[in-house]
Amino acid sequence: MDFTPSPKVQELKQRIVDFMERHVAPVEAEIAHQADEVRPGVPYPPALLPLRRKAKAEGLWNLFLPDAEYGAGLTNWEYGILCEQMGRSLVAPAVFNCAAPDTGNMEILAEYGTAEQKKRWLQPLLEGEIRSCFSMTEPEVAGSDPTLLQTRAVRRGDEWIINGHKWFTSGAIGASVAIVMAVTDPDAAPHLRASMIIAPIDAPGLNIIRPVPVMGHTGGGHCEIRYEDCRVPAENVLGPVGGGFMIAQARLGPGRIHHCMRAIGGAEMALEMMCQRANRRVAFGEPLAKKQFVQDMIATSRMEIDQARLLTMYAAWKMDTVGKKEARQEISMIKVVAANVFMRVLDRAIQVHGALGVSDDTPLAFMWRNGRMLRLADGPDEVHKQVIARRELARWQ
Repeated sequence: MDFTPSPKVQELKQRIVDFMERHVAPVEAEIAHQADEVRPGVPYPPALLPLRRKAKAEGLWNLFLPDAEYGAGLTNWEYGILCEQMGRSLVAPAVFNCAAPDTGNMEILAEYGTAEQKKRWLQPLLEGEIRSCFSMTEPEVAGSDPTLLQTRAVRRGDEWIINGHKWFTSGAIGASVAIVMAVTDPDAAPHLRASMIIAPIDAPGLNIIRPVPVMGHTGGGHCEIRYEDCRVPAENVLGPVGGGFMIAQARLGPGRIHHCMRAIGGAEMALEMMCQRANRRVAFGEPLAKKQFVQDMIATSRMEIDQARLLTMYAAWKMDTVGKKEARQEISMIKVVAANVFMRVLDRAIQVHGALGVSDDTPLAFMWRNGRMLRLADGPDEVHKQVIARRELARWQ
C-alpha cells in the first residue's frame, strides 16, 4: 500500500484547500445561520449558491464518484484524501456537490438506475439542480435491524402504493425526490422482503410531518414522514424487486468511507484549535500548553487521529482492490473508530477552550452536536462491534 497522492489528487487537494480558505471560510457562519431558509423549492441556503456555481465552474464537482463518466474517476482512497479536507467544514461537502445523502443516492442511481431514472433523477442531481433524501429509518422499530421495517409498498396495476411511517429522512425539506425502503414481499426471506422505490417529494400521500429537533436544533431537515396511500409509477422501483437490502449495502460501503474521512478532517480542525488555544491561553502563570494534562490531550488526539486515518485509508484501499464485500470487516471497524475519535478529540478541544468551547462563538459545539450522530448513523457502534466480533470468531471456529 502506498497512499502517496498522485499529481492529479495532490492538485485537487490543494485547489480544495485554497477554495475553502478563500471562499468558504468567510461565509460559513452565514450559511449555517441560513439553514432555516431551506424549504420546498429552495434546496440550499442562499449564501451557498454562488459558492456551488463557482466550485462547479472550477471543476471541483462530483469528486466522490469513481466512475469517470459521472465523476472525477478517483479511487475510494484517493477521494478520501479530498473528503478529509471537506470535513474541516460542515458546509464544504455541499459546496462541491459531495454531501450526503445525495452522494449515496447518486451512487445507487448510477449503478442500478434505468436509463429513464438516470435521465429524470441522476442527471439533475449531478448537475446540482435538485437535492434528494433517503427514507429508511422508522420510529416504531429498531433502525439497527432493517429486517424489521414495516413500511409496505403494494403493486396495483402500473403503480406502487406506499404506506408507512418514517423519520430521520435527512434532507427531506428542500429535496425533490426520496428513495424509499419499503417491504414489497412480506413472505420472502428477511433480506429479500424490501425494495427501493423512487418517490417524488410532491407525490400525493407523501406527507412531511416535521423536521425532528436534534439536540435543540431543527436545522438539517431530519424529517418525520408519513406515506399514506402514496402512489408512484411501477417503473420507479430502483434495481430488482426485493433487492433493497443488497442495494443498501452497496450504498453504505463508500458512504462510510466518506463519513469517516470527513470526521477525521473535523478532528484535525478540532486539534488545531486545541493547540492554538493551549499556546495562547495563560492560567496560573503559564500557557495551558505547559500543563501536562493538556499535553496528554494533544498527544493522545494526535495518535488517535493518525491511527484512524490509516485504518480508514486501508479500508478504502481494500474496497478498491478486492471489493466492498471483502472489505466489510475493515469498513465496520473504521465506522466505529473514526466516529469515536472525532467525539473524543472534540470533547478535549471543548475542555481546553473552557466556557468558550460550549458556546456557539466557536464551531466546536456545533461540530459536536452534528458529530454525535455518527455513532448511530449507518449502524450504531454496538451493531458494528457485534458483527466485527462474529467475523473474528468465525475465523477460529
